[in-house]
Amino acid sequence: MNKTMLTLTLAGSLASALAAAVPAAAADTEKCYGVALKGQNDCAAGKHDCAGHSKVDYDKASFKLVPAGTCAKMETPNGMGSLTPA
Repeated sequence: MNKTMLTLTLAGSLASALAAAVPAAAADTEKCYGVALKGQNDCAAGKHDCAGHSKVDYDKASFKLVPAGTCAKMETPNGMGSLTPA
């Protein structure tokens, strides 16, 4: 087996392993709005649509992925986390 074939085989194996792991991780998380610090959001609604673009701490329109069942228990200086954007 030459180097190119070995590299392609290893890359394919890694891609398959990562693809299999993502759905399991996504099922164990929930979108929690109002808990992300500035620039640490996973995504958003409203003013921006990209991860890391939040301009303020605890933006109620931006979410952070958190372990399932923990969002409503997260307390911030602006109140509790929310499963829906404000």
